[in-house]
Amino acid sequence: MTIPYLLIVVIGVFAMVFFRAGQMERSWAVLWAVLSLAASLLALRFLSWGLGGVFLAQVALFVGITLYRMRD
Repeated sequence: MTIPYLLIVVIGVFAMVFFRAGQMERSWAVLWAVLSLAASLLALRFLSWGLGGVFLAQVALFVGITLYRMRD
């Protein structure tokens, strides 16, 4: 399975966005970035959803982090 360059850039941008959001929230920035990468790879490798799946996985991660942060 080859990954197109656009997809690599999109995955990297999402990881950077989650890292910066974690820094702004004074939270676990590296963990957020790793979770973003894991969600992207899960959507690509195991679910074979493509670029749309990466976006959906990132939205699901954002909702999950938001709900977790609201709980605290």
